[in-house]
Amino acid sequence: MTATKTIATPASSTSPAGQFDSQNDTSSALRFITCGSVDDGKSTLIGRLLVDSRSVLQDQLANVSKSGEADLALFTDGLSAEREQGITIDVAYRYFATPTRKFIIGDAPGHEQYTRNMVTAASSAHAAVVLVDATKLQWNVSGLVELLPQTRRHSLLVHLLRVPGIVFAVNKLDALGSDAAAAFAKISQALQAFASQAGIDATAIVPISALKGHNVVNTEPGWCGYQGKSLLGLLEALPTTAAETEVPFAFPVQWVEKFHDSADTSQGRRVFWGRVGTGIAQVGQTITVLPSGQTAVVAQVLNHVRQAGSVVAGHGAGIVLDREVDVSRGDWLLAQVTPAADPADEFADTPKPQAFVAAQRDISATVAWMDDEPLVNGRVYWALHGHRWVKAKIKRIVHSLNINTLAESDATEIAPNAIGHIELVLQEAIPALPYEHSRLLGALILVDTATHKTSGALLVRQS
Repeated sequence: MTATKTIATPASSTSPAGQFDSQNDTSSALRFITCGSVDDGKSTLIGRLLVDSRSVLQDQLANVSKSGEADLALFTDGLSAEREQGITIDVAYRYFATPTRKFIIGDAPGHEQYTRNMVTAASSAHAAVVLVDATKLQWNVSGLVELLPQTRRHSLLVHLLRVPGIVFAVNKLDALGSDAAAAFAKISQALQAFASQAGIDATAIVPISALKGHNVVNTEPGWCGYQGKSLLGLLEALPTTAAETEVPFAFPVQWVEKFHDSADTSQGRRVFWGRVGTGIAQVGQTITVLPSGQTAVVAQVLNHVRQAGSVVAGHGAGIVLDREVDVSRGDWLLAQVTPAADPADEFADTPKPQAFVAAQRDISATVAWMDDEPLVNGRVYWALHGHRWVKAKIKRIVHSLNINTLAESDATEIAPNAIGHIELVLQEAIPALPYEHSRLLGALILVDTATHKTSGALLVRQS
């Protein structure tokens, strides 16, 4: 991995939180997750955001209060097992709003065995707040702060999943008293070095106290030597993930409906419903159906309330084709493009239109392995791509990533909760692009054929 940018702790701003860069899309709701190691204060942070932004009612606050003090973590730890053990197991979502923006928060578990739940939450997030517990300082042989493995793992995963906004929040500094400023400086230095080595382009490093509320919603100017925005101020200014409208049209079919026009019930149409993955669904497009290879033209596009009109990526649509073709759930409708002709060959035939992404069976991918058993060569799994299930065989484990050194080494297996690079062959070809080009076309999950448990998340790499 190569470095891309050094993080800068943001300087103070004269503009209020909520006054945004006009070139960034910050008008829509921001979906973000909190992640990091165990007991770093993720659930407490969310509770503090809800309370200090005045997004909870008095009776809700009373329900999580003990001996007159609110246990903020109970706002998200809703499972009985979570309350009994004092840990987060599953992802809990909470909603709140400020005068300038709406938010959807996902509280991801910190325990290593629940990494699969964290990956699920991160896959649809616009931003991630990675918490670092300042009271868990560890030092390496060089006298520098050593980040906890789960902090590094979660940071790498949100980076690999292309979560665009990453904020490091150094928590529990209030517990260090007069040593807080020095500890924040040392931890910031460690985060800077790690992010540079991993190629993580982070937004900021902010000191906070989720328990006391310092720099969470309200700023504490000068605390720990920090003069920037509060965590909420940073989140208010982050852009959401842009829809993949620059990539040609791709549409995974989720449901096929036989629809009858009210004017003539004797003749029905088939409407193919789903969410537009990339590009724009519009009338007149020539599409290829995969895997059959049949072609047709889009005759009508319906939005989620059955109104005709174009639909952009990220929104539900119903597609009607100009002729009857065999299309089922799991098939893909892909825009056709005409390859550029070779100018050196004047006698070559005019290139024929084809689907903009070629179907392929051999896939090279980064894997986040989440099964209890290690990944080994030769195993067969179900692979889900869009809404299509195909059998996948592990052809080769290329390497495993050491999350402490970020070194890639040869391996014969990928351990539980580890990250690696593998090659696999599919029983049927799928339209796949590198994940860096498309989060939809470049993502697959592996499911155990016997237990039906989600075993791994795959991110397609460049060939």
